[in-house]
Amino acid sequence: MANVLILNGHQPYPFSEGNLNAALVERARAFFQARGDTVRVTQTAKDYDVETEVENHVWADVILMQFPVNWMGVPWSFKTYQDEVYTAGMDGRLCQGDGRGTEAPKSNYGTGGSLAGKRYMLSLTFNAPRESFDDADEYLFQGKSVDDLMHPQHMNARFFGLEQMPTFAAFDVMKNPEIAKDFARFETHLTDVFNAEAGHVAA
Repeated sequence: MANVLILNGHQPYPFSEGNLNAALVERARAFFQARGDTVRVTQTAKDYDVETEVENHVWADVILMQFPVNWMGVPWSFKTYQDEVYTAGMDGRLCQGDGRGTEAPKSNYGTGGSLAGKRYMLSLTFNAPRESFDDADEYLFQGKSVDDLMHPQHMNARFFGLEQMPTFAAFDVMKNPEIAKDFARFETHLTDVFNAEAGHVAA
């Protein structure tokens, strides 16, 4: 059994109320609870207590970050959450500074994380189609992958010592949605990842 923190990073807009991200959060909650895990959920666009959220990160064994990709990054309310919670956690709970010491002030930047042994997963929704990634002939991403685009989020997590789990993404969700297929893929993704994780722990 594990402690699981799910962050719903959706920012409601008139053209995007957040139903898909909320539904993915609820499917993740049900998946983890069926395994016997303990689950906490925070919606970053609503009121939250910074100290409680720092402690949620310390408590969690797994952190699932669910959000739509807005302007190539996280929605502004999720970024605000990160600014507030991560900064508060720099007192040693999430990291011990940036990892550098006086004996080597130019080395080891980013190695001060306090959350070693904990894992995180990104679960993303895109307006972009799947075909726009991993293809050098595509105009915008020029052959880059989803995880290339999310590199800053992966570095944030690494800064705190978190270990990356495989990313999930639902594509083209506004113009050509395939929601039922996305839900099925999401549940398969969670099952495959956490079955593999259980095998890794057992070994």
